[in-house]
Amino acid sequence: MNTALKKLFPALVCAALALTGCTKKPTRPDPTATILGPQTGGSNINATGVDTVVDPNSLLTARDAGFDLNGQDRTTLQTQTVYFDFDSQVIKASERTKLQEAAKYLKEHPERRLLLEGHCDWRGTAEYNLGLGDRRAAAVKKYLATIEVSADKLETLSKGSLESVKNGDEAAMGKDRRVELVILQK
Repeated sequence: MNTALKKLFPALVCAALALTGCTKKPTRPDPTATILGPQTGGSNINATGVDTVVDPNSLLTARDAGFDLNGQDRTTLQTQTVYFDFDSQVIKASERTKLQEAAKYLKEHPERRLLLEGHCDWRGTAEYNLGLGDRRAAAVKKYLATIEVSADKLETLSKGSLESVKNGDEAAMGKDRRVELVILQK
């Protein structure tokens, strides 16, 4: 009986570890801590001076229009989403100019910081995708450090595949493999 228990014990430990998994989900910063502020909607002036009503549930629409909820022009960082190849955390040469623009923005606005938010497409396990999102965000942070952005200006967060399009086509998956640059207030 004791021998059977000794043989069964490692299997029980492995099963218990596999069932517990990673239960902690990444969280976004409090909206009041970001440059966008709380998403309450309302009237805003976009970059062209046109008064526009922003749907509080559609922040992407507000970003695409080139303004944030405070009426400030955000066009300079809207193009700064860094995209990656499948299962890769290597920053492509074509994406580096985006990070150079982000570094320039931080130098011009020393009171601001960036949250580097790593994302993946839907393929892979949740744990693997969280790790890959973290490696992507860390790669962006490392690159920004090489172009003299101070580490205290950067934070990383992995969202993994939590916001990805499930069973999406190649175009949708390509947009899911990214690091978003979120501007934070100091």
